[in-house]
Amino acid sequence: MLFRNRGWLPVPFLLVPLLAPGTMSFRTTVAGLVLMVLGEAWRMWGVATAGTVTRRRSREVQKLVSHGPFAWSRNPLYVGNFLIWLGVITLSGVLWFIPVAIVLFSVEYFYIVRYEEGVLESIFGKEYLDYKTRTPRWFPRPPAHGHAGDFYWAEAWRSEISTFGQYAIILGLFWAKAKYGFGM
Repeated sequence: MLFRNRGWLPVPFLLVPLLAPGTMSFRTTVAGLVLMVLGEAWRMWGVATAGTVTRRRSREVQKLVSHGPFAWSRNPLYVGNFLIWLGVITLSGVLWFIPVAIVLFSVEYFYIVRYEEGVLESIFGKEYLDYKTRTPRWFPRPPAHGHAGDFYWAEAWRSEISTFGQYAIILGLFWAKAKYGFGM
């Protein structure tokens, strides 16, 4: 159930920083934006590598993607999401929420990734087990060998259009919070 409803997981990462008291400053804004840009770049590379076909909420997976950022980490989209949400929290100035968010993110994604890995093991068997052996789950590290593969950049940009709109809304909400003082 958590896997199918993972689209709702960012809600606390937005509501708490939006409603809790915090002090936005030039430093927190710049640091937050840098984290968001890095996270989205990593995420976009992952989307361009996997294509949108692998980003379903079902057990039907046709290919094991192991090149691009997937050669660096088994979960580049989630690593990107993590950086983005750390950026949102940092930008908001609600810095006490960062350790809480890390724990929430870790617990939520522990179960999601465990489910996904079970699905991938059942579909790809030894191929996935070998991939797991050579590729870290979370903390990216350069792969030992380059692995060529296709990238779907146009598809990734189309897929992320709504995400960019969400960023604009989030930034607008934080601007309104800073200007009008709600949540403070």
